[in-house]
Amino acid sequence: MRGLRHHLLIAYSLAVLAFLYIPIVVLVLYSFNESRINAQWTGWTIKWYLSLLHNRQVLTALENSLLIGFISTAISTVMGTSVALALHRYRFRLQGAINSLIYLPILVPEIVMGLSLLVLFSQLALPLGKLTIIIAHITFCISFVVVIVTARLEGMGNELEEAAQDLGASPWQTFRYVTLPLISPGIIAGALLAFTLSIDDFVISFFVAGPNSTTLTLYIYGMVKRGISPEINALSAILIAVIVLLVVLVQWLQNKDRDDGSPRQMPF
Repeated sequence: MRGLRHHLLIAYSLAVLAFLYIPIVVLVLYSFNESRINAQWTGWTIKWYLSLLHNRQVLTALENSLLIGFISTAISTVMGTSVALALHRYRFRLQGAINSLIYLPILVPEIVMGLSLLVLFSQLALPLGKLTIIIAHITFCISFVVVIVTARLEGMGNELEEAAQDLGASPWQTFRYVTLPLISPGIIAGALLAFTLSIDDFVISFFVAGPNSTTLTLYIYGMVKRGISPEINALSAILIAVIVLLVVLVQWLQNKDRDDGSPRQMPF
């Protein structure tokens, strides 16, 4: 009976994984299809990947995505790390409410957040473009950085900082030589996750993008409206590969240097 339950659990797990990943596998498979018609398989080819290298619009969208991703990641990482340090180190009134407000953007539907930012930019008479996308991405990336860096701080303990201060280290020296090296994997993981979210975002960018600020996800959406081609499949496959690589790297950094060796899952 115990063996039967074990096999049923494995079968159920495999069925769930198949349900989740078969569409992605099909998309990647048809990115190598020689035919332009997705319903017809005529052989293997990599010409759709090569044609992307000569598509000026794709390269411009990729350039915009990378520029927006790097800037929003850098700013949200600095701001998120500062907030996480402040919330971990100091205790004050309404701290619970402030914690909830910082984590709230993770739960707010993206369409609501995108619409609210569009209304805000309109009220401020701020023209839509790369600047508004960067501001929007910073807004929702900060919460994810705070979550990851806070998890790292909670697992660090205060013993090493107290020992450094007992040995005469100043607050800055304690932070520079003790705290920062210990939480650096969490900071890097938060930065990688912020970059992944920025590259992957479509809904919020759709609301706040303007002329000459088309990102890769917006470009893919525009291509889909004209019909699904193998180029879209190839571009989507590349995007999936980059995002999976970054998420795996984030997970590895989260589990790095754990004393008990148990894996740490991201808290969302």
